[in-house]
Amino acid sequence: HHHHGVMALRATQILAAPALSRTAQFSTSARAATVAKYNIPEPELPPPPDFGQLSPPPRLMLGPGPSNAHPRVYTAMATPMVGHMDAHFIQLMEEAKELLRYVWQTKNPFTVPVSGTGSAAWEAAHANLTEPGDVTLCAVNGYFGERAVDMASRYTPNVARIDRPWGEVFTIDELKAAFAKYKPQLFWIANAETSTGARQPLDGIADLCHQYDCLMLTDTVTSIGGVPLFIDKWGVDAAYAGGQKALGIPPGMAPLTFGERALEKMSRRKEPVKNWYLDMNMIRKYMLAEGNAPRSYHHTAPVSMLYAFREGLKVVSEEGLQNSWARHRENGEMFWEGLSELGLQPHVAYEHRLPTLTTVRIPEGVDGKAVVKHCLDNYNIEIAGGLGELAGVVWRIGFMGYNSKKENVMTLLGAFKSALKEQGKLP
Repeated sequence: HHHHGVMALRATQILAAPALSRTAQFSTSARAATVAKYNIPEPELPPPPDFGQLSPPPRLMLGPGPSNAHPRVYTAMATPMVGHMDAHFIQLMEEAKELLRYVWQTKNPFTVPVSGTGSAAWEAAHANLTEPGDVTLCAVNGYFGERAVDMASRYTPNVARIDRPWGEVFTIDELKAAFAKYKPQLFWIANAETSTGARQPLDGIADLCHQYDCLMLTDTVTSIGGVPLFIDKWGVDAAYAGGQKALGIPPGMAPLTFGERALEKMSRRKEPVKNWYLDMNMIRKYMLAEGNAPRSYHHTAPVSMLYAFREGLKVVSEEGLQNSWARHRENGEMFWEGLSELGLQPHVAYEHRLPTLTTVRIPEGVDGKAVVKHCLDNYNIEIAGGLGELAGVVWRIGFMGYNSKKENVMTLLGAFKSALKEQGKLP
């Protein structure tokens, strides 16, 4: 109870303090003496205008991400910091790694949060697992496949691609033909293509990779925590994700896991990783203190983001992974059913549809951008249009993490109804 007393006392003191202007508060005579004594110069640029206190609108984010974080995660971010080399921080890091192994269903010791958003963990995978001269094969069936080609090409000139229409998935036979043709050392494929809402089955791909002594790298950004995902069982060598989709964590720290074959390739490297910040050989010495070796400092980890990351994963583990998968599926099904009642159609075939993220076809004669604007202006709901090839063709709608709940599905369907009504386009 002692705590509350202190807080109450502080609050009354603050209220009782005379209302000083901001400048008066800081320019005391003692301060003026310090300025004179040490000859502290005046700044050259004037202070910026008073922007007031931060006050973002209360958005309901039902687009492709970020999704609204769980309240416990916001609370975690506001708790006092400790140092990134502090024993308590190291303990939290270990907890986060263990929680992450559970969510990904892997025993990989090297399963870590990367300081940065999902794309940082993604770039880390290419940077660490590509040697000059390697062939990287990318399976392109959406916007992020194109990004994979771009990213891979920064680390090797030999980037091959296999293409499928956006919204479809690859068959194992197509992949076999591509492997025979290109003989890759690294193969990138999206388990969940965030631009199309398609879920790629991964069975059989690991065997194919082993046959060609190739590493399998998988994008699980929009599948982690939201749809069944088994890193070890499916033989995935390396994977990355983001926190801001089905895990209900703000963007800023991103999951990365390397299996045994990936770590082996990394330690066999002849040349240093071409990216200092994301060099996992260096980060490994901080993350995995082997034996009595001290943890070595690499970069300052984003402390408050790790708090958020750890707490968000803890919330998922308390719910239970199967429950989380089932909840996302239930709400996805409910949404698809509601769409058909409005005469709207998902872009992806039912059997390959992500329950976390749905691409909805914009009907003939409907202004897609106006619908996005209508949802935002009238209901504070964020949804998004399509990316790349699907721009103007679909809307992207996500019910992910803390936002995957029945009431949000109902709210969005209602908002859609009124948006279509406004355009005179209700069936």
